[in-house]
Amino acid sequence: MEVRGTARLAASVLLAAFLVAALPAGAALAQEPCGGHVTAAGGDPCGDVTGTGRDVFGGKAPAWSEIDDETGAVLIDQVGKNKIAINFTWLLVTGFLVLFMQAGFALVETGFTRARNAAHTMAMNFMVFALGVVGYYLVGFALQFGGASGITALGGLPPLTGKFCIGDWCLFGTEGFALTSGGAYDVGVYAFFMFQLVFMDTAATIVTGAMAERWKWGAFVVYAFFMSMLLYPLFGMWAWGGGFLASLGSQLGLGHGYVDFAGSGVVHAVGGLCALAGAMVLGPRIGRFNEDGSANPMPGHNIPIAIAGTFILLFGWFGFNPGSTFAATDLRISVVAVNTVLASAFGAVAAMAWSMRASRYGKPDPGMMANGMLAGLVGITAPSGFVSAWAAALIGAVAGVLVVESIRFLERRRVDDPVGAVSVHGTCGLWGVIALGLFADGTYGAGWNGVEGTVRGLLYGDPSQLVAQLVGVAVLLVWAFGLSWVFFKVQDRIQGIRVSPEAELAGLDLPLMGAAAYPEFVLDGAGTAEVRVLSDVGGAGS
Repeated sequence: MEVRGTARLAASVLLAAFLVAALPAGAALAQEPCGGHVTAAGGDPCGDVTGTGRDVFGGKAPAWSEIDDETGAVLIDQVGKNKIAINFTWLLVTGFLVLFMQAGFALVETGFTRARNAAHTMAMNFMVFALGVVGYYLVGFALQFGGASGITALGGLPPLTGKFCIGDWCLFGTEGFALTSGGAYDVGVYAFFMFQLVFMDTAATIVTGAMAERWKWGAFVVYAFFMSMLLYPLFGMWAWGGGFLASLGSQLGLGHGYVDFAGSGVVHAVGGLCALAGAMVLGPRIGRFNEDGSANPMPGHNIPIAIAGTFILLFGWFGFNPGSTFAATDLRISVVAVNTVLASAFGAVAAMAWSMRASRYGKPDPGMMANGMLAGLVGITAPSGFVSAWAAALIGAVAGVLVVESIRFLERRRVDDPVGAVSVHGTCGLWGVIALGLFADGTYGAGWNGVEGTVRGLLYGDPSQLVAQLVGVAVLLVWAFGLSWVFFKVQDRIQGIRVSPEAELAGLDLPLMGAAAYPEFVLDGAGTAEVRVLSDVGGAGS
């Protein structure tokens, strides 16, 4: 009782002291509303007088009557620096959101694969980032954006002026290797590199899902350099770095050339089509298909973490799409964000309904719902800056149906994709490229790829834009799928890309990684499901 009395007394004293100190200040602040240069006790509670001419000139700001040409130039330079600083901040923060998507991919792919391969799958998703950073830093960024000067939202990026071209058709950049050549030691170039780096990594990590549960670790490492140093950067240059696909409009009159706002084609279709080639060369998992071609289910071991990973990817996509304006000062970001969320929701709902319709029992499939949301996000990525809300919803819904049918189509052809990566990113990435050519409404994109006017699709009067998009689709199929198929075939002949049957049946965690994801669990004979915890087998210490 004495302790309680002391505690009450102490609390009463503290409350009284707080009221004595706070009430006078609160009464003083209540006398004036914000917006009138309010100050209180030497502070600025409204922010009315924080950030003034003193911060520009380093002292007392001159009166308007005292502003001469030199002073005006200082003011103009400061306004310009502030604008670029806002855009730098926007670009970096949205890039950090995209980086966090790597955690989402890791959870989705690990959840959709079996428990005995969980450590291997997670490790691939972790290391593909590190390996990709090395490859993109040394070579990939320069090939993709070595001639990308002229991005005014970021100050122009003046050091990046080198391209290899044949006539007016450019094929790869020549400045910025290891961020040193050509004056690439530049604040704008570094900010741009950070943003583009995480886009590359998204393409690279897609493949790990389709080739999970049977891929040799050494072969995976070599692939990561192939993607980050060659496959992704070159197509990215052709579309985003002033390459020949971007020039289809200025040179051949095909709309604004190939247009891809945030990467349905550049990122997702490149990754998805490479994944298709890899899965075909690698072959299906042991036991996945019967001799008559029918498929045996191999369900993922943890649907909850796959669903959680999907939410993380949705969150990161608000960096992926709105960040592709490169500028917080481009107010189109609100349209892009709303289009993104609408497409994701309609994709999930459409995939749920379509899979229930085709299900023998009429039940919703959590995996299909997750892949439907991702499909909608992939589908809207290319057109997100150029369409209105109704079109975004339709694009997402179509993607939700496409992903279900694509997964079934590939399964009938004995292509084993444990997580549905080919269908989500490859099929729906191509759909997003085409959708832009259909639904771009002409409200945005003035001067895109050096072509006057805004971007319009077929439904808004420019069929040539759809032609340019279809050319992009053809190049994607030849480059991303064709070159990847050749790469994996050659790699398999030289290095071997598939683990031994013994390792595959045992699960790749212990044979390849030397560590199990769930060491306290005992797996059943096939290694496909946990059946009991070790502590249940015997007493402590047994």
